[in-house]
Amino acid sequence: MSDPRAPKYGTPNFPYIQRMLTTPPEHDGPVYMVNLMKYHEVAQYEGAPGTARSGRDADDEYAPTEILRDIGARIVFVADVIGQPLGEPKWDRIGIVRYPTRRVFMEMQRRGDFKEKHVHKEAGMQQTIVMSCLPEPIRQLPEPPTETLAEGDAPFVMLHVIKYAEGGREAMSGYEATAGAAGLREGARPRARLRVEGTVLGDGREWDEVRFNRFPSMAAFQRLTANPDHSSQQQLRASALADTYAIMLRPTRDQIFEATQADLAGGA
Repeated sequence: MSDPRAPKYGTPNFPYIQRMLTTPPEHDGPVYMVNLMKYHEVAQYEGAPGTARSGRDADDEYAPTEILRDIGARIVFVADVIGQPLGEPKWDRIGIVRYPTRRVFMEMQRRGDFKEKHVHKEAGMQQTIVMSCLPEPIRQLPEPPTETLAEGDAPFVMLHVIKYAEGGREAMSGYEATAGAAGLREGARPRARLRVEGTVLGDGREWDEVRFNRFPSMAAFQRLTANPDHSSQQQLRASALADTYAIMLRPTRDQIFEATQADLAGGA
């Protein structure tokens, strides 16, 4: 029998949810909720079979922007998926909200105005993974030289969601020494790195890290994949990972670098 507390689009991780609810105030603080979203082609409203709107449109109506502002949370990243080289299922959109504390996130779920909006998310969302994350330091590097873009090309963000294999962190460090350096030469730059504290909602899988790398163009990414310093290291990368997503994103809002850096500096 399904759990009546569970939404249709994912399975709650009740042990981690209980951990969030019982975190002492002196140990609570900002968390980043990373949402991987896959929509119904047509929104599934109960009792309204004639409702003609897309799942994405239903989720847009759900977006609780005013509620987030009221509780001191803010949307720091929204992006459409433009490609997904690795991982299943295929996602449609990524959204990240910074909450001032875990408790604020949990208390939001009980608000009447939030519950009223949630019907649109239930209708629009086919599947989602929600990960509660904390920022980690990244290398601070100068911006690459400006690249002349071919028509139709544009910068994009590559999102990596990572579950390490045993000994995988050490293997990943070896991979980055060669393949990562090649990426930097092609103009790729780290935008943020998040440590996954726990999966709030999903499909039963757990994750370790979420990484954001910005590429100046699709052409730069293609040059990287053709570079022997990159291609020769792919077996090492594969050995480092138990599971992963690699998702190409075109952001419509991108404040992830500024927000995480401020938190790491203690000023957000």
